[in-house]
Amino acid sequence: MLSSYRRVLATPGAWQFSLSGFVGRLPISMGSLGIVLLISASTGSYGLAGTVASAYLFSNAVFAILQGRLVDRFGQHVVLPVAQTLFTVALSLMIWAVEADASRLVVHALAVVAGGALPQVGACVRARWSHVLPDGRSVQTAYALEGVVDEALFVTGPTAVTFLATAWDPVAGLVTAMTCGLAGTLALAAQRRTQPPSRAHHASSGDRPPMPWRTVIPLAVVCVALGVVFGSVEVITVAFSDEHGAKQWAGPLLGLWALGSLVAGLASGAVNWRTPPDARARWGVLALGLTMVPLAFVGSMAVMGGFLLLGGMAIAPTLIATLSATERAVPSSRLTEGMAILHTGLGVGVAPGAALAGLLIDAHGASPAYVVPAAAGLLGAAAAWSARAPVTSSP
Repeated sequence: MLSSYRRVLATPGAWQFSLSGFVGRLPISMGSLGIVLLISASTGSYGLAGTVASAYLFSNAVFAILQGRLVDRFGQHVVLPVAQTLFTVALSLMIWAVEADASRLVVHALAVVAGGALPQVGACVRARWSHVLPDGRSVQTAYALEGVVDEALFVTGPTAVTFLATAWDPVAGLVTAMTCGLAGTLALAAQRRTQPPSRAHHASSGDRPPMPWRTVIPLAVVCVALGVVFGSVEVITVAFSDEHGAKQWAGPLLGLWALGSLVAGLASGAVNWRTPPDARARWGVLALGLTMVPLAFVGSMAVMGGFLLLGGMAIAPTLIATLSATERAVPSSRLTEGMAILHTGLGVGVAPGAALAGLLIDAHGASPAYVVPAAAGLLGAAAAWSARAPVTSSP
């Protein structure tokens, strides 16, 4: 299995940009939680913390696609440093505004700027893999590797920012996230040898190639569904553990969920699939929804762990297949934009999933709330089945 990963990492410059991408992506998993921890500690208001974090996340979702389009047109070496600088300055000013007890409007405005400027490092790294690798199988393996990186990010990032904010200083988590983002993103931007060529379209060169929206939009909906699953399962599992008098087991249960995804993602990247990625995405998101259904009826911590491990096995393969289908369908000159659309879908789904799950937990308890990820998976499957089969992209 590992030989497939050694092969893609042996590509000149590959491990360097993948490592830079890992460091540069840490603010994605640390930023919003760091904002909540800082503002709640400084003001005592979780309501204010929630609205500022929501403004940050919503702005990131809105501007991610525009940033992806700019990267495709002007190049990663131009756009990433500008975006990273703006993100660092805006987030630094937001921290100052919170500490100085500035107007709530100022705090929200700075959070909007920071969220909108957050560099789309994940989309840029995947665009590089598509550029430097010669065949679809290798690209799929590389996307599986990046899926493992994402899993590592969302396990280590929240843990690190919580520890720094609570054991050291509320500001420490966000400062660490900014520092990592600055170092990783600038290092990535400096590696011009592996970046895709910019595709600025002038009047003399004609219009940009069209985006295959009948493929991309349903796949983006699949990503929204995955985001809803991520956001809801985390909240519900914590509540489930609390109801059983074992809140301390919420972490291990979610660890089993992540482990299932990690193992299945590694296996998926090593397989030479004959089934096209759009078909794998359809069956994967359907399997994810179906594995969530029994959780509403589970009353045992051990059984819950088993079902979460099983359900997690559908996550990474589904995401890898969805991104691979997009890579096949989207013109190479708009690939970063296409990837940014899917990454935006993931981010858009998390907050509503957590919020809806919270409402159901308050009204009916934890177990019935598992209907949220189950419904999200089934709706994602319906969207995947409606997608037009992707064709090989062109410039």
